[in-house]
Amino acid sequence: MMLKETYKLSNGIEIPKLGLGTWMIDNDDVAKAVVDAVEIGYRHIDTAQAYQNESGVGEGIRTCGVDREDLFITTKLAAEVKSYDEAVSAIDQSLETMGLDYVDMMIIHSPQPWKDFGGEDRYFEGNREAWKALEEAYQAGKIRAIGLSNFQKEDVENILSACIVKPMVNQILAHISNTPFELIQYTQEQDILVEAYSPIAHGELLKNEKVVDLAEKYGVSVPQLSIRYVLQLGLLPLPKTANPEHMKNNADVDFTISDEDMDFLKNIETIKDYGEASVMPVFGGKL
Repeated sequence: MMLKETYKLSNGIEIPKLGLGTWMIDNDDVAKAVVDAVEIGYRHIDTAQAYQNESGVGEGIRTCGVDREDLFITTKLAAEVKSYDEAVSAIDQSLETMGLDYVDMMIIHSPQPWKDFGGEDRYFEGNREAWKALEEAYQAGKIRAIGLSNFQKEDVENILSACIVKPMVNQILAHISNTPFELIQYTQEQDILVEAYSPIAHGELLKNEKVVDLAEKYGVSVPQLSIRYVLQLGLLPLPKTANPEHMKNNADVDFTISDEDMDFLKNIETIKDYGEASVMPVFGGKL
């Protein structure tokens, strides 16, 4: 079953191949989502300082009935944190907010503050400082793995040029109709696992007739086809939902997309509009 399968990170730590994303799940609701997911069999939960639901995730971890060491919990350093001192403080704050002795992975949410996302300033020095704080927390046992998110090739190279501990993941926007193949290939060549957030394009793939038709051919839902596509590229999907039925459906992906159909999906016309999510920087908007 997919929920029992893992990837191995470059430091030997195993990470479940499918995670539950918690973006836009309110703090008041996220504890129940975590408990429901764990009951279904999920062991990998992804949150962030920016989601403002870390305390709820922590509550879910404590009340889910599964030993802490059997769960893999990721959080993210806020995109605005671009100094060593700020990062040290923010790392400790996440642990305190979640009520945890350690997190399994912490990643830099973006190479640029959200207000500057996509701009010319890549914040190279600030990212190196934040990375140093993550390295020290990793070496101190507060974090079992460290990584990046939304980092382009030049941003990854900046970290690799100065790091003591190499990044273990790069979490990026990747899905049918928007798959950055060059970045994925480069990242994987560095022995960095690529995690794919919004693997269903924030729901927009449900409206794509070509994707709908192919899902029907396989007798699966559009989310299942989308998640399977990401997995067959060697990526780790992080679908977001608080709905237990959707959680079950998202994990039921024990089928194989043919090479021919994978090629078809790789070349589907690039998505132009993410609907309501278009205002968010990662979907092309500006804060």
